[in-house]
Amino acid sequence: MKNQYIVEHCSPTLAGLKTGSLFSVLGESKEKLNRDLRCLNKILRGKGLRAIPLRYTDNYVLIYLYRLENLKKDLMRPETRSILREKGYDCSDPDMCVVQLVKHIENDEVFPHEIGLFLGYPEKDVKGFMKSPEEGVLCVGYWKVYGDVEKAERTFRIFNRCTEVYCRALKHGKSLEQLIVAA
Repeated sequence: MKNQYIVEHCSPTLAGLKTGSLFSVLGESKEKLNRDLRCLNKILRGKGLRAIPLRYTDNYVLIYLYRLENLKKDLMRPETRSILREKGYDCSDPDMCVVQLVKHIENDEVFPHEIGLFLGYPEKDVKGFMKSPEEGVLCVGYWKVYGDVEKAERTFRIFNRCTEVYCRALKHGKSLEQLIVAA
């Protein structure tokens, strides 16, 4: 798993601007990927982050990289708790919530749209997407926006700028560990 790829897909999370990020790794064996994840987590844990596989297929693995403290705070918000409880989640323990997310990904017929809450997306936008992925969309960036367009567009610009800065820093010799903002 290349650091460049992680930075391209997870910079806002590495910088502490976003709760979590998703990325896929293609064509690696499960054994190699698990070794790579163990090495990555040695770096991440000291900075308050984790990376876990959410789904393995024959062709790829979907990885969730997240900040545990941010997820804890997100899960304390009443609207987030309400949405997740309706979907059968126990919000009292963030680790258990992530385990339940994995089970939903494995077992649900449709990909669990509530995953946006694990990524730090606004509840209104997650609810709008859950209701209809196509109807009522006001703009699209890192997620589909159904609510506050100005705030979302501002956030998208910040995330894009963060990714540009991180990619440039990595290219100029900064290590992944140096780029991660500690919790």
